[in-house]
Amino acid sequence: MPSISRDEVAHLARLARLAVTEEELDLFAGQLDQIVQAVAKVGDVADQDIPPTSHAVPLTNVFRADLVRPGLTQQQALAAAPAAEDGRFRVPRILGEEA
Repeated sequence: MPSISRDEVAHLARLARLAVTEEELDLFAGQLDQIVQAVAKVGDVADQDIPPTSHAVPLTNVFRADLVRPGLTQQQALAAAPAAEDGRFRVPRILGEEA
């Protein structure tokens, strides 16, 4: 018996604003049920003697040291800009436009 019903899949689809067909409801219910069962198996295997981990292998920090280096001047940065105004990049307006 599946633990995820078609009604639950339909509810999730509505919450996610997804349009799904009747056939997809059946398909997704089966797929989600398999996922839930797989996660349950992992939970059954987990034991008190096994410490929680975030990665399967040990990780080390591979970031480089922060070094202060000279950057571009304002004029150099704006030199290749297609449009500049008042010492800033000029970009097309996108907010407030009618769709």
